[in-house]
Amino acid sequence: MAVELKLIALEGVPLVQPGDDLLGIVLTALSQNNVQLEAGDVLIVAQKIVSKAEGRLVDLAAIEPSPAALTIAAEIDKDPRLVDLILRQSNEIVRHKPGVLVVEQKLGLVMANAGIDASNVEGGDDSEMVLLLPEDPDKSAAALRTGVTESTGVEIGVIVADSIGRAWRNGTVGHAIGVAGLPAVADLRGELDLFGRELRVSEQAVADELAAAASLLHGQAAEGLPLVLARGFTCSAPHQTARDLLRPKQMDMFR
Repeated sequence: MAVELKLIALEGVPLVQPGDDLLGIVLTALSQNNVQLEAGDVLIVAQKIVSKAEGRLVDLAAIEPSPAALTIAAEIDKDPRLVDLILRQSNEIVRHKPGVLVVEQKLGLVMANAGIDASNVEGGDDSEMVLLLPEDPDKSAAALRTGVTESTGVEIGVIVADSIGRAWRNGTVGHAIGVAGLPAVADLRGELDLFGRELRVSEQAVADELAAAASLLHGQAAEGLPLVLARGFTCSAPHQTARDLLRPKQMDMFR
């Protein structure tokens, strides 16, 4: 029997506003798309609707940039108000050059602009609203998983997914910033390959792989498909959070 992984994009999800009931939106979308949850399904939720529901919007017009932000902004040719907000959301600057500011965001994620984004944020061309990452995406994923399970009686996993650039590759790819009810990393060390050789270093970032697959349907522009259901994923590794995907700084050869 063929092994199959199925991705289902839920259509008709409304534009999310601060304070909206994300659980209610998910349950309504499942119903409207005639999707019955099955045990082991994984719901991959685009970060933007989580952030919007949690009110993580900031108006740049309200920010008075610090002297440090003004200095860095002049070096990299970015809005000093945005730079100030990035610094507030970061532990440290990792790299910068004109047009680029890569930081370790407060969650430990190494990414451009601390994940702050203005794309798909309502307000029109003149808007100065930007969107921050959720304060605790693992907590957001866990709360949504609990709500879905209590409402449907079906145990599922939940991933909060964002897009990230990579140091040596062009383009962005989906990755997991919040995980609940499934493994984040499957440790394959000690298992045997097809020829009986023991795997010594192999760890599979399964939550990131699911997030990347779902990102093909989430899209980056006007697709309007922030909820994707993955069906057929199986993994016996222990459940983890997205924090388990972060490499400790002392093991980072490139910082």
